[in-house]
Amino acid sequence: MKDDIRKVFTRLGADVCGVANIDRFAAAPEGFGPRDIFPDCRSVVVFGIAIPTGTTMVSPRIVYKQFSRISRIELDRIAFYASLEIERRFHGYAVPIPSDDPYDYWNPDDLEGRGILSMRHAAVLAGLGTLGKNTMLLSRDFGNTLNIGAVLTSLDLPSDELLESVCLPDCRLCIEACPAGALDGVTVNQKLCRMNTYSTNERGFEVTKCNACRVVCPMRYGAGKA
Repeated sequence: MKDDIRKVFTRLGADVCGVANIDRFAAAPEGFGPRDIFPDCRSVVVFGIAIPTGTTMVSPRIVYKQFSRISRIELDRIAFYASLEIERRFHGYAVPIPSDDPYDYWNPDDLEGRGILSMRHAAVLAGLGTLGKNTMLLSRDFGNTLNIGAVLTSLDLPSDELLESVCLPDCRLCIEACPAGALDGVTVNQKLCRMNTYSTNERGFEVTKCNACRVVCPMRYGAGKA
């Protein structure tokens, strides 16, 4: 069944797809675990689509922002239609999760937001990659170009194998490249990052001014890829 469900996601456009059984989420922060959203959840299907690598080679202001936004729309589309198919074909309940916003948690003093489920951590638990020092998901095949979506299901599916990190142990390029000093190699200071990164141009369009931590990573396109 798991392989058939994986094929549903890839047919809908996912580049990668993995599964984490609910037992892997025992350490999830209170209020942010799969069963805080859906009490009958037994498994989380996590999937990703890669942004075009060319978008990381240009100024991030307009192009990067626009197609990062479109990738999130695509993730939510895949999650929605895959959930319908899981329910119709495999007779389990399925709950698509927003890949980014909307979410409830917001600390205005620290400019800290939290998705209702951490996509990055879910992806690690589903064997899609590990976290780099810039806190982004880092995949052997896709580097840090993957954006992540997830579906909770009542189906009891076995977990995929966890992966070993491809983040270079002694590398500090992302930490040193951050103009806001928002990275310490483990976490990101959201306030410093948001204030430096997100803005609007004179026309009123949202722009992303910085993606330095992504583009300086030697593994940004995957292991052995320049």
